Amino acid sequence: MLKKIVVIAVCAAVQVVVGGGGLVRAGAQDTNAYDKMAPLNEYLIADQTAEIALARSGAPASISGEAEVMVLGRSGFKTAAEGKNGFVCVVERGWGAPTDAAEFWNPKVKAPICFNAAAARSFLPIFLMKTKLVLEGKSKAEILAATNAAFEKKELPALEPGAMCYMLSKQQYLNDVGKSWHPHLMFFVSGADAAKSWGADAEGSPVMAGPDPEERATIMMVWVGKWSDGSAVE
Repeated sequence: MLKKIVVIAVCAAVQVVVGGGGLVRAGAQDTNAYDKMAPLNEYLIADQTAEIALARSGAPASISGEAEVMVLGRSGFKTAAEGKNGFVCVVERGWGAPTDAAEFWNPKVKAPICFNAAAARSFLPIFLMKTKLVLEGKSKAEILAATNAAFEKKELPALEPGAMCYMLSKQQYLNDVGKSWHPHLMFFVSGADAAKSWGADAEGSPVMAGPDPEERATIMMVWVGKWSDGSAVE
């Protein structure tokens, strides 16, 4: 069996290297590369129309064309286009990854992602809360403490069954190692033991699992053969 080396920065999720023997945090070899937040302008996309288009590239137009789109401003994410189908598309930044990820502050990370309705209601709020804390100047430790407290107080919703998202953008920049990596689907599942029930990481299985304890979930990732524009993966 060919060893798969997968590098992915999951916005609002998990940043891992998936190898034949297990999971390793991406970017761990250079923990000082992004040791603090860059100036806010480096994370922003000046042209809102361009950010909307980039966000929609996360899923096929048949889905993203009728999705709500949120864009990042100086006070947080706001709705820039109303939706009709329950999906929400955003361009996630590096702080979508766990707080111990080496590229948490990498301003180059731009990850178009389209959440289905269940994920938009129960997983996206975590990223939106982290964004608010980032813009308030909170440290990684403060962000983690705040989100943990919000989970304990039930201020963040429980993960809904069926929560998933599309990450099919050819323009995605997931991290400095994987860059655009590969078009894929992600499924958000409660519980640390969920990988076994999905057959994830088993020999020959197309499902890869990334534990995401900070967001109280396991992320199941499945490669697909085409980008959102319909072009085949080379």
